[in-house]
Amino acid sequence: MLLAGLAILFGLILLVWSADRFIEGAAATAKHLGMPSLLIGMVIIGFGTSAPELAVSAMAALDGNPGLALGNAYGSNITNIAVIVGITAMIAPIAVHSQVLRKELPLLLALTVFAGYQLIDGELSRLDGWLLLVVFTAVMGWSIFQGIRGKADPLAGDAEAEIIQHPMPLNKALMWLVIGLVLLLVSSRMLVWGAVFIAQSLGVSDLVIGLTIVAIGTSLPELASALAAVKKNEHDLILGNIIGSGIFNTLAVVGLAATIEPLSVEMEVLYRDWTLMTALTLGLMLMGFGLSGKPRIITRLDGAILSLVYVGYAGFLISTVLG
Repeated sequence: MLLAGLAILFGLILLVWSADRFIEGAAATAKHLGMPSLLIGMVIIGFGTSAPELAVSAMAALDGNPGLALGNAYGSNITNIAVIVGITAMIAPIAVHSQVLRKELPLLLALTVFAGYQLIDGELSRLDGWLLLVVFTAVMGWSIFQGIRGKADPLAGDAEAEIIQHPMPLNKALMWLVIGLVLLLVSSRMLVWGAVFIAQSLGVSDLVIGLTIVAIGTSLPELASALAAVKKNEHDLILGNIIGSGIFNTLAVVGLAATIEPLSVEMEVLYRDWTLMTALTLGLMLMGFGLSGKPRIITRLDGAILSLVYVGYAGFLISTVLG
């Protein structure tokens, strides 16, 4: 049990660190190869911040642990909105300005509803997985097309500024790209093994472990990005990262896991976890734009409400385990 606990702890630390190195190496390599900064920001950095969820869910699917794969993806979305937006809003109210967010929040809600529809029959087949990946490709393609046409938000400029501030020689970029990827796979293997071992030892479902410990751990890159954005007063970047991660988790993470190995889905995932994920997404829309659709401020009270929702949710999960 102690060894499994250490595997989770060090796996999470290594996972977050290696994902950061992978993003830096991939972004710098792409810049050297002539990829526009806009695409680097939207594709590589957007992919990189969700790399922990992708690696863990793919590894869990390969090991035949569908609950962990799905719990990690949905649990990360719940954690991102309830905990990360909640904490950052309590630190400093979040002013919503971005026009992209006005489009992407309803899109995330629509995609969440589509994901729920796929859960009704109690399984995610390979066909469901491929559908999610096709939709993800279409969403990314449309976002890139809009960016190339010059309709992207100032959010896209943040990636360019970051790359310019931290230039990296090509050989060093390639080194971190390879090292980051290898350690990402190793750390996700450690984390999945530790989580499954503890779940089996305590008689807890891997779904609950995925929704809590693993989801919180794999959301650490988003938390770090949000806290850094608070210091820089880049409010839209906070929500942009959360929404982008939500779209990636809902489509790419779950889609890849299901194409690797079809996932059997317990009905409580639909009635409890998906319902809360949908309610939080709708709640974030109302907090960000209100009923009138005009941008507003996500206040400290809003942040406290989101955080309390997560405390209640986590408490309920723990009570089901103890009961």
